Amino acid sequence: MTDTTPAAEPRPELPDRLSIDARSPHHVRAVFEHDIGIRFNGKDRNDVEEYCISEGWVRVPAGKALDRKGQPLLIKIKGTVEAFYR
Repeated sequence: MTDTTPAAEPRPELPDRLSIDARSPHHVRAVFEHDIGIRFNGKDRNDVEEYCISEGWVRVPAGKALDRKGQPLLIKIKGTVEAFYR
């Protein structure tokens, strides 16, 4: 009997810094083709817009406030950051 299940496609390595915003130089489209998880200070977060593992921070929306371009205002929170594929 032959195995007909498709081979798992290789996932790109998660970068040290990654942003959801496509206009950012830290946006990597190939990474977003897979489901990514962010663990910040030991808790999974679903609202992270940008992270940097080496510097130890994440950017998250500050409530419902928007800037003049209609983008959410982001605040930087420092702590332990772990990125992983789900």
